[in-house]
Amino acid sequence: MDRVLVLGQGGREHALAWKLAQSPRVEQVFCAPGNPGTAAEPKVQNLNLASDDAAGLIEAARRLAISLVVVGPEAPLVGGVADALRRAGIAVFGPNADGAQLEGSKLYAKAFMARHGLPTAAYGRFTGLDPARTFLRRQDLPVVVKADGLASGKGVVVATTLAQAEQAAEKFLRQGPILIEAFLEGEEASYIAIVADGQVLGLAGSQDHKRLLDGDRGPNTGGMGAYSPTPILDTHMAERVRREIMVPAAQGLLAEGISYRGFLYAGLMIGADGPRILEFNCRLGDPETQPLMLRMRSDLYPLLLSAARGDGLPTQINWDPRTALCVVLAAAGYPEAPRTGDTLTLPTALPADCKIFHAGTRARDGKLYTQGGRVLGVTALGPDVAAAQQRAYDVVQRISWPGMQFRRDIGWRARP
Repeated sequence: MDRVLVLGQGGREHALAWKLAQSPRVEQVFCAPGNPGTAAEPKVQNLNLASDDAAGLIEAARRLAISLVVVGPEAPLVGGVADALRRAGIAVFGPNADGAQLEGSKLYAKAFMARHGLPTAAYGRFTGLDPARTFLRRQDLPVVVKADGLASGKGVVVATTLAQAEQAAEKFLRQGPILIEAFLEGEEASYIAIVADGQVLGLAGSQDHKRLLDGDRGPNTGGMGAYSPTPILDTHMAERVRREIMVPAAQGLLAEGISYRGFLYAGLMIGADGPRILEFNCRLGDPETQPLMLRMRSDLYPLLLSAARGDGLPTQINWDPRTALCVVLAAAGYPEAPRTGDTLTLPTALPADCKIFHAGTRARDGKLYTQGGRVLGVTALGPDVAAAQQRAYDVVQRISWPGMQFRRDIGWRARP
């Protein structure tokens, strides 16, 4: 029986730990640091270790006889935690820092796309405000302004006015270089794959909801909900994305001498001219992970272990044909200034095929408190989007804390 260590503390990591613990090959899952949700799962134990503490993680992996480390968030990957673990002889699922630069720097990712002929939006790179303003005044609106580095999903502004674009450019330039991109028309979707040294095994399609408010209004967030499958990524389009984007990207990494063993996430805009890349991420999406793990029927553990060892990948994953839908519940003030410390109440029992994944929660003296911007992900299965919506929102109505925010239209694009 094997032991797995999951790095991270969000809703994505709760869903991963929950799924990995179901494997008949797994004796115990450890989370570093985990959250109150992971602590309550059977076969799961939290460790008081930060996800970027390479020395502490190596010591724990050796002491606990860990068979596989799965890195959840992007920051430890960009920071080289996977590199350090691999140098210590520990099996890791998650790319080294060189591969993680696809997410760590949008400019690096754009240059990589250009080198390998991958479809994406035209853009300009800027380090100063005056050249950025001059460029913006020549662009059609809306226009997209992006921070180059990691920003937890909040480093993008789709500006509908010149003033809004200039304000975003000025804000992001305080942290480093920026990109100004042409706005792409179409519908967004997420395609995530397990990649192992040029091999690609696609997961089911999903669709995130980035904006804070109903009707895709308000500021960008890390994601306010997701569902899977999504009509825009039907079998034909998913195969096209795999053939035109994911396989060339995986092969391109290999050709550049990068051994990439981890999740590769393509944020896509699918329009009349086909799929184009909005961004690459070097890990699972959050909240896309939550519905994907609820739908996955295959044992996740051997898939990740084989990829981590370079042993090859199967040709397919088995999925529940039903729809899974996740509604994110966020703290007051999110995304700009989330408030922490509010007491929250959860249902004592849940209907079948419903699951609450913890993200920004903290336990103290037998009570739960808000601890981050996105607090919970209420996830449910149903025969279609409408049924999954109904089940998820029925549970949402039984959860409360002061200032709780959530969207009421998750999955709206798939409704008739």
